[in-house]
Amino acid sequence: MIYTLTRRQLLALSAAVATLAAFGVRAQTTPDAAAAPAVPVEDFVIGDPAAKVTLAEFLSVTCPHCAHFHTEIYPKLKADYIDTGKIKLELHEVYRNQLDLYGSLVARCGGQMRYVGIMDLLLAKQTEWAGSGEVAAVVDQLKKIGRTAGMTDEQVDACLHDNAVAESLVAHFQADQAKNFPNDSLEGTPSFILNGTLRKDIFSDIAYDDLKAILDAELAK
Repeated sequence: MIYTLTRRQLLALSAAVATLAAFGVRAQTTPDAAAAPAVPVEDFVIGDPAAKVTLAEFLSVTCPHCAHFHTEIYPKLKADYIDTGKIKLELHEVYRNQLDLYGSLVARCGGQMRYVGIMDLLLAKQTEWAGSGEVAAVVDQLKKIGRTAGMTDEQVDACLHDNAVAESLVAHFQADQAKNFPNDSLEGTPSFILNGTLRKDIFSDIAYDDLKAILDAELAK
């Protein structure tokens, strides 16, 4: 499936946070909020920043295939290659819908220290929070994840309704997609770029031995 976002979808993502106002989430604004500069956005890295090999993963927190990769493959990858300093994993968020954006807002709410742990929770508990249907139920489930990560409901509320961050995330996603996928599309999530090369032979159901062979060959160069 090709995930090409139309202008209408991108505008919908930018405005998605406003939907939360109807469910008790209130924006915290200041007199200068309208003039505030764009919020800097970075793609978080797991592992040694100086690692020889970079594996960039483009994932959606509502994608079942991404959840499968992170529950079945990622723990082995982390133990054998990331924790040993051989490779680093860059996480690039893909927003296919407003729930992807909401999940990202919560993941980034706790800063880099909590980001990886919250992403793990979002993917591990995907059916619980993303499958709950109505926005109010989604918000309740995201608050539960936030509490597990040590945040208060008020902190999660504030992050979910941070329009400046939401707009910056969408803008960053657009720029990231244009840079890494010149045709402005992703052929499904997760997608992987290994040391600058898109690898269609790395996918969610890849046998771990096959992934090891690919990574070992890259490390041997």
